[in-house]
Amino acid sequence: MKQKLILVIAVLSAIASFSQKQWTLRECVDRALEKNISIQQNKLNLESSKIDVDIAKGNFLPNLVTDVGNSMSFGLTTGRDNINSSAERYGLSLDLRAGGVIFNGFRNTNTYKQAQLGVESSKLDLQKIVNDISLFVVNGYLNVLFAKENLTVAKVQYEISKNQIEAAESRFKSGVIPKGDLLNVESTAATNLQSLIAQENALDLAILNLTQLLQIPAEGFDISPVDVGTPSANLFYKNSNSVYEKSLERMPEIVRAKLAIDNAGFNIELSKGAYLPTLSYSLGLGTRYITTLGEPDYALFFNNLGVQIEEDHRFSKQLLKDNLNYQVGVSLNIPIFNRFQTKNRVAQSVINKEIFETRLESEKLTLQQTIEQAFLDVKTALKTYEAAKISLASQQEAFKNAQERYNFGVMTLFDFDQVRTRLVNAEATLIRSKYDYVFKTKVLQFYSGDLSLD
Repeated sequence: MKQKLILVIAVLSAIASFSQKQWTLRECVDRALEKNISIQQNKLNLESSKIDVDIAKGNFLPNLVTDVGNSMSFGLTTGRDNINSSAERYGLSLDLRAGGVIFNGFRNTNTYKQAQLGVESSKLDLQKIVNDISLFVVNGYLNVLFAKENLTVAKVQYEISKNQIEAAESRFKSGVIPKGDLLNVESTAATNLQSLIAQENALDLAILNLTQLLQIPAEGFDISPVDVGTPSANLFYKNSNSVYEKSLERMPEIVRAKLAIDNAGFNIELSKGAYLPTLSYSLGLGTRYITTLGEPDYALFFNNLGVQIEEDHRFSKQLLKDNLNYQVGVSLNIPIFNRFQTKNRVAQSVINKEIFETRLESEKLTLQQTIEQAFLDVKTALKTYEAAKISLASQQEAFKNAQERYNFGVMTLFDFDQVRTRLVNAEATLIRSKYDYVFKTKVLQFYSGDLSLD
């Protein structure tokens, strides 16, 4: 009972510590990569590709088989002396055969090289999924930070509204403002409360989306605060071409497209190999044992001349001496005419290689266009962010001035709410533009290989 109680306490403590944990970006990415089903499937594909290499390597080795035969014969059968007689006999045969290829137009060699390319291709497929998931997690992480900042702004605005209710109630009781103004203040506070609830829901949704990527419960989940600060107004890269040149050497889809061309080249060589002769060899070793049931395998007797004769047909002597036989063979298969099948397969392989070459160019063009668009998005996001900062600064000054005028009674509540609404919108725009700029900058860093998750 005591042990069960300790176990329950330990489990509850683990759950509590798990829920109180604040996840860093690196931990989130690592967790997503560990649990993602697509990654697990591609890891299995990689292991399968490695086995294909072992299978291709085995083509260089000979085949080795053995046959064991047992038989019972009744009636007129052949004995160990190769004479037919009526008897009941038992027979055992053992055969050991080996065979392999000496030369087959380099097909084994090219198949082995193809299998090695398959391993590299599987690694690149895995890397592409890792890259995609990492970007998804980075985006989800930033969305949570974005939602948190929006929630903080909403809370501040709601607190301001509550304070204004108290001030409006005091002024209403003093007869400074009519009841309608008080009701307007209360209505604004209710609207801000709705906005606060909406931002809480947005944060919950952002957390849910991130935890689903991590495959962990959303309840109690939180991330470590990351101060993105004031993003630099300087672009990380002078132009998109510098990012593109870096990405050509590291993006898995480009490297994989190159490997596909190499693989198509091996397919051409495999097809051409059918033009060449095939030289193979075979080796064999066989033996047998035959005995007549009821007769001894070993006997001593005297012939008509009185000479002692030894008749030895024992098991070991038959198998290891009397009945041993050997075979050695070499065969040469020379192709002469196969209905132009080889010629057409070679032509088809050449076309397939050209197709993969065009796919490589298509992948490069797609990557270049993606990076150009990402670079343009960063420039646009930076301009939007800079404009949002200027707008917010102006709205903050306007709000301070409006608050003073409202407190002195020289500004109506309606006009004051208009100023405050513009301030709230400016704050939301700044937050949104800041995180938009940060994420799009990280996309460029990802393509250039400079993205850091720490």
